[in-house]
This record gives sequence, C-alpha cells and structure tokens, in this order.
Amino acid sequence: MIIRKLFEFENAHIVRNCSSKRCKTSIHGHSYKIEIFLESSMLDHAGMVYDFGLLKQEVRQIIDSFDHAITLFKDDDKQYLEDMKKHSKRFVILPVNASAENFCRVFFVLIDTLLKQTKMQNGEQGVKLQSIIVHETRTSYAQGFREDAYNKNLTQINLEEIEFSPEIKADWTDRDFFEKLKNGSTFINKKEI
Repeated sequence: MIIRKLFEFENAHIVRNCSSKRCKTSIHGHSYKIEIFLESSMLDHAGMVYDFGLLKQEVRQIIDSFDHAITLFKDDDKQYLEDMKKHSKRFVILPVNASAENFCRVFFVLIDTLLKQTKMQNGEQGVKLQSIIVHETRTSYAQGFREDAYNKNLTQINLEEIEFSPEIKADWTDRDFFEKLKNGSTFINKKEI
C-alpha cells in the first residue's frame, strides 16, 4: 500500500549549465510542491501505513529547511557563493546543481536516512520511501525513486556535503538535528502527538 503527503516551500536558485538562458543566468524562485510517497505491506495498530501526523514532525522540518531560502550548488562561482551567503540568512548548499531532479534525489536521501534511523512506536513495519515528486511549477515536475537517489552514475548525495545556514539550524526543534542524522543517531517517533 502507498500513502502520499504533500508539502510546500518557497525557494530560489540558479540552475547552471541548463539550456534555458533565464534559468542558468538569473536567480529565480518557485513555489515548490513536494509529494512524499511511503509504502508498506503492513499496517500499524491503527490500520495505517504511517500516521500523517508523524510526517509533520521531522520530515516537515527537512522540507521547511528549504523554505524562503536560496539553494546553492557547491561548485558554483566562489564569489557568487560568498555573496549569496553574505546577503541571505537562509541558504542551503548542495553537492549537486539545484534542479528539480536533484531536489528529488536530495530529499529522497534525507528522508530515507531519517526513516531508516527512526524507531517506530505504533506497530509500523516495513515502511519505506517509495518516491518523491517535486513540482517546480504548476505544469512541471520531476519524480525520483530509490534507484535515482543512489544512482552510481550520478554525483552521489553525501549528507556531509550538504550545508544548512545557521539561521535555518536555529529554526530546528533540535539544533543538532542534522548532525544526528549524519552520524546515525536514532530518532524515536512519539507514541502520541
């Protein structure tokens, strides 16, 4: 069985090296919609794959980290990166270009890692991230699956190479959230929210 949860966030970027002149040469923003698809062949004590309320905890925190932020590609022009960091309190630096396709891969790795490190409290079993859809515009989206997120032929999404600005970290319920995610700490779902 598959369940879906939709989140929204506002973000700015430049997608270097693409065909569209406006896209590759000018900072621009999108009202993103991101769909998270979870699957399991089992149901929890309440007859659910995964309580939607639980997705409003750490998963929402991951998505919200990109809200009203600029996403930067670590290999972009060094002066540009420094200027953006100087003039924007909310920024995320990624090891890949900030395309919708790469957003799918980044979000997949972040959320997949979180799910693998989460101790369930309500009988959830075998819950896996099935796919992610990132809507960049009303008419355009990219969908990513496990084989896309971990594709050996593409630049790997290494959590160590993702950087969140201090302003973003200050908004987290636990300022060490990302460090815990990177070092394999266990996250425990609340029994009741």
